[in-house]
Amino acid sequence: MTLSPERLPRFARHIVLPEVGGVGQVALANAHVVLVGCGGIGSPALQYLAAAGIGRLTLIDDDTVDVSNLQRQTIYSPSDIGKPKAEAAAEWVRRFDLGLEVLPCVARLGEHNAARILSGASVVLDGCDNFATRLLVSDSCVKLGIPLTSAAIGRFQGQVANFAGHLPNQPCYRCFVGDAFDAQDCDTCAADGVLGAMVGMVGTFAAMHAMRVLLAAKSALGEPQYGTLHLIDGMAPSMRPLKIVKDPGCRACGSPS
Repeated sequence: MTLSPERLPRFARHIVLPEVGGVGQVALANAHVVLVGCGGIGSPALQYLAAAGIGRLTLIDDDTVDVSNLQRQTIYSPSDIGKPKAEAAAEWVRRFDLGLEVLPCVARLGEHNAARILSGASVVLDGCDNFATRLLVSDSCVKLGIPLTSAAIGRFQGQVANFAGHLPNQPCYRCFVGDAFDAQDCDTCAADGVLGAMVGMVGTFAAMHAMRVLLAAKSALGEPQYGTLHLIDGMAPSMRPLKIVKDPGCRACGSPS
C-alpha cells in the first residue's frame, strides 16, 4: 500500500521526521494492530494508534461502557453508556478517520477463539485487567509468532514492555510473571482507585512502544527493545528500565526438554 495524495497532509508531521519518514508511514498504514481491552489503557492507546494511521485495527472487549469509565477512558461520552466498548470504540475510529479499517470484537478471549482472533496481527497490544487473559494472549502470541506490547497499571505504577518469545533468546510475558500468580487475583480500579492522567501516560507510551515494533528495520525509530520492562512511577515521577531474561524452563517459549 502507498499513501494517496489526499492522505499525505494528515501525516505530514510524521513524514518530515527522519526517524519515521515516508517509508515508516507506509509501514504504519500497512500494519494490523490487535488491541486487547478498550478500557483505561486501550482508550488512549487507540487514539494514538489511529492518529498514527495504523491501517487496520481489531478491538477486543466484552465489557460495556459505564459512567465510572468516563474519568479515564477518553474515547467514550455519556451517550455511549451501556454500549459494548468494542463497538463504541470502533465508532470513535470511524468518526476520526474513515481511511482506517476497524473491526470490533465483543468477546472475551479464551482457548477456543484466541488463535483465530489474534492471527495475522503485526503486533498485539494488551491492556486488559486480568492475568488469565494476559497469559493467554502472551502464550498465543508465542505460538502465532506475533510480537506483544504489554501494558499495565496499578494506582500510580505503570509497566510497559515489548515481548517476542517466539524469537531465539527473547523472553515472553510468562518469563516475566512466571506461573505462580493466581490468574483471577488482580487489583481493580474500583477497589484501589486510579488517576485518569496516569492511565493516559501508560496508554500513550504503550502506543509508541507498539509503533517501535511496527517500524523495526523500516525507520530509525524501530528499535523494539524486546524484553525491557519500563517501570513508570507517577508519583516521583520517573521511569526506569528492567531487563527480563528468557526463562529456559518457560512452558510457553522455553526450550523443550
